[in-house]
Amino acid sequence: MFKAAAKLTMDNAGQTLEAGLQALAAGESAFDLSDLSSVDSSAVAVLLEWRRQAAAKGAALSFGVLPADLQSLIDLYGVDDLLPSAAPVADDSRHR
Repeated sequence: MFKAAAKLTMDNAGQTLEAGLQALAAGESAFDLSDLSSVDSSAVAVLLEWRRQAAAKGAALSFGVLPADLQSLIDLYGVDDLLPSAAPVADDSRHR
């Protein structure tokens, strides 16, 4: 399983993209992004490129549970249909 660092912003998007592409090339299909605590729009671009590269290889890519900030950006940019396995962290406070 590929595990991203805690930060995925413009500052490290290129390195993170490359690390994920290397993981894809090695046969990884599960990407754990749950520890991301700092994201910007670059994170969405990186996820989309990983998904595109996986699809080009005929592979399914899973991101698992995404941090709420990242899911908010995905929703804001209207790409939630392109990242269908993205699932936000549940907010249990509404059900109490």
